[in-house]
Amino acid sequence: MSRRWWPRPGKGSWSAAALLASLSVVAAAVPATAHPHKPRAGAVYYVAPSGRDSNKGTTTGQAFQHIQRCADVMEPGDTCVIQSGTYAETVVPARSGTAALPITYRAAPGAKVTLSGTAPVRGFSPVTGADVTEIAKSDPYAQNSAFSDAVAAGHVYSTSVDLGSDVTTVQVFTDKKAGVEAQWPYPGLDLLDPTLQYAGAGSAEATIADEALTRPAGYWDGARALTGYWYVSATGTVKSSTVGSVTLDVAPPCVHKVVPKETRYALAGKIGELSRPGEWFYDPAAKRLYLYSEDSPAAHTIEAKTRALAFDLTAASHTTVTGVGLFASTIKTGPTSTGVTLDGINGTYLSHYTAITRGATDCGSTVTRGVGDTGIVLDGTYNKIVNSNLSLSAGNGIALRGQNNTATNNVIHDVDYMGTYAAGVAVQGNSQTVTHNTISRVGRSGINLQWNTVEGLTPGKDLIAYNDISGYARLSLDVAAIYTCCSASMMGTSIDHNVLHDPEPATTLTTFGISGVYADNGQSDLVIANNVGWGNREGTVMLNGLGTGSHNNGVYNNTGGMTLFYVKEPGQSTGTEIYNTIGTIRGLTGATDGGLVLSNNLPAETDPLFVDAAGHDYRLTADSPARNQAIALPGINDGSTDATPSLGAYQYGAPKWTAGARR
Repeated sequence: MSRRWWPRPGKGSWSAAALLASLSVVAAAVPATAHPHKPRAGAVYYVAPSGRDSNKGTTTGQAFQHIQRCADVMEPGDTCVIQSGTYAETVVPARSGTAALPITYRAAPGAKVTLSGTAPVRGFSPVTGADVTEIAKSDPYAQNSAFSDAVAAGHVYSTSVDLGSDVTTVQVFTDKKAGVEAQWPYPGLDLLDPTLQYAGAGSAEATIADEALTRPAGYWDGARALTGYWYVSATGTVKSSTVGSVTLDVAPPCVHKVVPKETRYALAGKIGELSRPGEWFYDPAAKRLYLYSEDSPAAHTIEAKTRALAFDLTAASHTTVTGVGLFASTIKTGPTSTGVTLDGINGTYLSHYTAITRGATDCGSTVTRGVGDTGIVLDGTYNKIVNSNLSLSAGNGIALRGQNNTATNNVIHDVDYMGTYAAGVAVQGNSQTVTHNTISRVGRSGINLQWNTVEGLTPGKDLIAYNDISGYARLSLDVAAIYTCCSASMMGTSIDHNVLHDPEPATTLTTFGISGVYADNGQSDLVIANNVGWGNREGTVMLNGLGTGSHNNGVYNNTGGMTLFYVKEPGQSTGTEIYNTIGTIRGLTGATDGGLVLSNNLPAETDPLFVDAAGHDYRLTADSPARNQAIALPGINDGSTDATPSLGAYQYGAPKWTAGARR
C-alpha cells in the first residue's frame, strides 16, 4: 500500500467533490444498495397507541399497539407505519431486510412519533421535618442544611421508586427537561454552561483547597467529585473533608494533580445540597427519589430514564428508520450491521452518565469515556444517518464505528456535557464520511477523528468536509473543532472545506490548543485543505509533531493562520508541506528544522484584502495580493478565474462554497 493516497503538487489530487463522487460509485457497487430486480410490494403494518397487539396490524383500524409487534412479524420488504404517540419500548427486530427488500419503520405522514426511554414517576408527597430527623439518623449532616431549609419551606417531595443501584446513570425529567443531581456548586440547568468552581490556593496532588468549602468536617466524606483541568475530565471519591478542603481518594488521572485556580470541580452525592430548582437526589438503598419543586410534582410530568435504546439494531441489516423522535434513548447498530439508514431522526437526551473514571487510574480509558458507546452508534459497514437533529448527550451526538459509514446533513448541538473526548461526531474505524453537518455547543470537539482498523476489511481514508462547527472547547482544552490524535498514519484522510469558528471555552486561564483543525501528537498522512476559521487561539490549523513526529501532511489553501509544535530535531516533520496559506504561521523554527516545507504563504504583515473580514466573508477582493499567487494543486485549488490559483480557501471568481447542514 502506498504511503499516501494523494499526489504531490502538479500531479493531480482528489477534491472533496471527486471523493464524494468516488464514494457514491463505491456505494453503488456494494450489495446494500443494489436493486437488480424491482422489489415486491411488501406488506404494510400499522402501529398506534390505541391499537392492540392481538390485531392483524394491516389497516389503521386494526393497528398494533407496539412497534415491537411490527418488528416481530415483518419480513424483507415490509413497512411499519407508526401513528402519532409516545412509545416506551426498545424495538429489537426479529429479522433483517435484504439489499433489494429493506425493512422500514417510518412515521405516518404528519405524525409526531417519539420513542421514549423513560417511565413516569408518581406518588410524590411532601418531605416533612420528621422525615429529615429520620434521614439524619444515617446522615447527620442532613440537619441544619440547605436541604432541611428547603423542606421547611415546603419545596421538597419524595416518592418510592426503584431506579437501580447506580446513581451515576439516573436521569430525572420535569416536563421533558432534565434536572440535575443535587450538588455544589449548583450548576444551573444548562448542561453546557454550568456554574464552575475552581480549586483555590493551597491545592495540590489529590487535595482541593477552597475557602468557599464551608460545610463542616466530614460533610463531604464519600461524595463524588467531578474535576476538569486542561484536556482531562475525571471523577473520583472524596476520602476526607474539612472546612476549606476535600481530599480525593486519588489525584485526577493524566495530570496527577489538582492545580490551583485552574482545576474546576463539583461535589455530589449528599442530600444536604438538595435546595435548588430542578435538583433531585436518589437514595438507592432506600429506593427513594427526592425532588425540589416550587409547587406540587402532581402538576408536572415527572419521568426517569429506564432504558438506553429505542431501537436495538445490533443484529439488524438493511433496515430503515425514518421520521421518528427519540427521547432519553438512542439507536445502535452492531459490527455485522450493513445497509442501515437512519433518516430524519429527532433525538434529545441521547445518553447520560456522570461517572467518567469508574475506578480506572489510567489516562486513556478516562479521557475516552463515552467515545465508542454513546449517542447514535453506527457500527458495521455502509450504514448512514442523515437529515437528523440530535441534541443533549453526556457523550456523543453520533459515533461512527466500523467502516464506510456516513453522517451527513445533520444538526447536532449541546453534546458531550461531561467534557470527555466524546464529540458531536466521534469518528472511529476508517473510510468514514462526515459531510455537511452543523455542530455547535460541545464540551470538547465537534468532530473527534481517531483511527482504527476493522478486522477482515481493507482500510481507507476518511472524508471530513463541508461541516460548520462552533461553540467547541466549552469544558475541555487542548482541543479543536476537528481533533485527531495520536501517532496514526491516516492514509490520505481529507479534512477540507470546513468552517470552524467561535470556540467558547469556559475558562480564560489555561487556553492552550484551541484551534480549528488539530493534528495532535504525531498524526501523519493527512490532507488539510480549504478550511476557514476565526476566533481560534492557535489558528485554523495546528500540527503537533511531538512523540513520533508528524509526517507527510499536506496543508493547503487554509484561511486563518496556524500553529506548529515540533522539537528542533531532524525528521520530525519530513514530507509535510504548507502551501498557499493566509494567516500568521507560528512555531516555524522547530518545524523547518525537522524537514517541513513551506511555500507561497501570504506574509503575516500583508493585508489579504478580504471582501468583509469583520463579517467573516473571507473571499478575495479584486485588489487582493492573494490572487495569482498559489502553487497550482489540481483538485485542491481549482476554480479561479485567474490564470493562477489564489491563496486561501476561496478561489477568486469561483462560486462561494458553503458548509453545514443543507435543509
